[in-house]
Amino acid sequence: MANAPRIYSIKELNRYIKLKLESDQLLSDIWLRGEISNFTHHSSGHMYFTLKESDSRIKCIMFASHNRSLPFIPKEGTKVIARGNVSVYERDGNYQFYVTSMQPDGIGSLYLAYEQLKKKLESEGLFDQARKRPIPAFPRAIGVITSPTGAAVRDVIITLQRRHPSVPIIVCPVLVQGTGAAPSIARAIEFMNRMAETDVLIVGRGGGSLEELWAFNEEEVARAIAASSIPVISAVGHETDFTIADFVADLRAATPTAAAELAVPHLGELQRHMSRLEQRLVQAAQHHVRVRREKLERIRRSPFFVHPRRYLLDQAQRLDRLTERLTTLAARRSERGRERLERLRTTLMAHHPGNAVQSAADKLTMLNRRLESAIAVQLKERRLQLASSIRQLDALSPLKVMARGYSLVYDENEQKLIRSVNDVQPGDVIKVRLSDGQLDCHIWSIRGDENDGNE
Repeated sequence: MANAPRIYSIKELNRYIKLKLESDQLLSDIWLRGEISNFTHHSSGHMYFTLKESDSRIKCIMFASHNRSLPFIPKEGTKVIARGNVSVYERDGNYQFYVTSMQPDGIGSLYLAYEQLKKKLESEGLFDQARKRPIPAFPRAIGVITSPTGAAVRDVIITLQRRHPSVPIIVCPVLVQGTGAAPSIARAIEFMNRMAETDVLIVGRGGGSLEELWAFNEEEVARAIAASSIPVISAVGHETDFTIADFVADLRAATPTAAAELAVPHLGELQRHMSRLEQRLVQAAQHHVRVRREKLERIRRSPFFVHPRRYLLDQAQRLDRLTERLTTLAARRSERGRERLERLRTTLMAHHPGNAVQSAADKLTMLNRRLESAIAVQLKERRLQLASSIRQLDALSPLKVMARGYSLVYDENEQKLIRSVNDVQPGDVIKVRLSDGQLDCHIWSIRGDENDGNE
């Protein structure tokens, strides 16, 4: 029987489709162009709408965390370019477009180019805060790179002269919009760096449309600002305008006038600050002098200066007491030293080499005596043992037995002791050893015990 097919729940199917869509690289970051319809701005802050064109549509959602930074207010019928990803809402099984950013259509191509360049330069680290340099607090000269005929240059010059008239201003005129604007701005930045006569550069222009501000979104201008050895303040457009130059510059100003205010300190404020510092310095010096004068007066009224002889007598008495203590301490220390020296002498004598040698000689003499006594005892014991062994050996000696009339009988070659009549035959030559000599005998006949008949 074939295996039964697996039955999936609707939730499992929707989740599977969602995972498939979210794993698709194309659908994870995609741009769409369409017209907004069925727009709802929910009380939660989320935006729900449909993007449509002539013969197709898709449901969209833009969460509050993304739509807070929208540069326009979406409305019914607005044509837009939206960026986001495609996924599935599991509960309803509907796939929809999750929007992360959106711009009105019409500036779409420029906005795409802006986003792409911004992402590229950010990945290279040109926007990093760590590479940005501080603006000098007291610059010797200010360089202004902008159009010579616009309102921005007049605002910057007027503000700089009002705040700090003594700081020189070097204006480098450039194109700020049009085809040749970006190369003109980049060359001006490089030129001001070669001159090296300014401490700060203000680069910018007045407000305008995205197309009019586009020169400050060019890669050429961004890299010229990043390569500048002189700190750069960007001042492009109005407070709501953000360009690539703003992200790369060391400091962004909302307007050209604000850039001038950031570039130099206000001379009047500096003078007031210096006056306050001078006043604080005078007060501190007066306080210091007053404190020192009071201290000097207290010293002058002290008993040491009023009655110096009494002070000297007190010190002399104190010196006498210290001298007595010093003498007593020296005597005690000397006595302790002598006692310690005596103990060391006694210890040294106890360990004197002569005493050790004598003690060793006495011990050697005693050991010699003990050794001689032990040797004598051992010799005596060994002599007694030897005498006993000699007596036992003599008692067991064959010679003693033969002296009592016994003898030993050997064969002719004296190799074999004859113990039985069966060991010889008539005619054999035997040797008989007595206690005092040897007999050579010839066997004529053999007679055994119990008359066994052997002849």
